[in-house]
Amino acid sequence: MACMKKKETEANSERFSIDKSLPQNDTIRLLSKFPELRLFPKEKRSSKTRTAYVIQNVGIHLMDNYKCNAVMKMDTLQIWINNNNSYFGNGVLISIFDNHFLIKDVDPKTLHAEIKFIKTNPFHQKLTLNKAKFQKNDSIYGFIDYKTKVDSFTKDFRGYFKTVIK
Repeated sequence: MACMKKKETEANSERFSIDKSLPQNDTIRLLSKFPELRLFPKEKRSSKTRTAYVIQNVGIHLMDNYKCNAVMKMDTLQIWINNNNSYFGNGVLISIFDNHFLIKDVDPKTLHAEIKFIKTNPFHQKLTLNKAKFQKNDSIYGFIDYKTKVDSFTKDFRGYFKTVIK
């Protein structure tokens, strides 16, 4: 069963592109001039500077309150771009493995630090990273351009991110 699920995941994945100049991108450089977002009053900041400038367009609503963090789990890098405040959240999980990526959408209807994913139908997905191989404590810089169908609406998720891999 695990082997079948892995093959299904690999079949849905796509290759990411590499742009070594991403750390010099104007938007990425601007992130370092602003403090990290605080999504609730007593939140401890995991970074001193802003980690993401991603805009999500859902119909007439624009959201840009996203943060990024990355964790290495065995041979897979997990990049979280979300606005979870421990009560509810929204965003994506990008899994990086074997020069491929797979995007899962965080279900915004979950409550109390619960993480669930919602089934979506992507129209377009592009991921650009500053290099192909990563390890713990590396800095990662990226750009995401992702458009998908969620329930009865279209989610357009696009922007830059940077963080240190934990």
